[in-house]
Amino acid sequence: MDWIKVAPWAYTIGLFVLWEAAVRLFAMPVYILPAPSAIFGAIVRYWPAIWTNSLQTLFTTVAGFLLAVVFGLGLGLLVGWSKSIYAGLYPLMIGFNSIPKVAVVPILVIWFGIGTVPAILTAFLIAFFPIVVNVATGLATIEPETEDVLRALGASKWDVMTKVGIPRSMPYFFGSLKVAITLAFVGSVVSETIAANSGLGFMMLSAQSQFNVPLVFAGLLMLAIEGIVMYALMALLEMRMTGWAHRSGQPR
Repeated sequence: MDWIKVAPWAYTIGLFVLWEAAVRLFAMPVYILPAPSAIFGAIVRYWPAIWTNSLQTLFTTVAGFLLAVVFGLGLGLLVGWSKSIYAGLYPLMIGFNSIPKVAVVPILVIWFGIGTVPAILTAFLIAFFPIVVNVATGLATIEPETEDVLRALGASKWDVMTKVGIPRSMPYFFGSLKVAITLAFVGSVVSETIAANSGLGFMMLSAQSQFNVPLVFAGLLMLAIEGIVMYALMALLEMRMTGWAHRSGQPR
């Protein structure tokens, strides 16, 4: 039996068993910390609503993530192309990324109204930065010796970037997708808890107002499952596209 493949399931089951035992041992009220059995019961009871809202959150997250990939890759290539552009735009991007996205949501609501669009844009804004930074870093950190040799052989700036820079930045890019997809979920849920009429964030906020704590935890569990699945897909894509950048036999 391959323990590496079994370990995640074993640890997860062990966590739920300890959680259930601790709640029962200390007689924790359900409105403080529901047992896993109560959470799974809430999933069964409210499954139609959970399924519908889960699909909505997944849609807004993936849509915002895809926007972040397109614009993040494009801006990352632009920023990494020139040191002057890198020096000029990087402080602006850092400043924008430092603004809490929860403070941006009310502005998006004013512009686009309550609903799906603010959630997509919030997911886009929060997932955008790591993609830009990683792509720009991959381009901007080409070894000077390599660039000097290529220039001595008559290569132009375009040749250096297309033949060396962009291939070199691909591991950075695909690695950043794993970070960006998890951040996109954060952006979607933040927007849904502020200005939405559907989605897991909206569902959990409604459940919280009714003191339905098991349903709140059920929403968190569904978010965790969606996040794990999407992260695994990005990790698989990374290995498919940049497997050459990993040493064989190296732990991943």
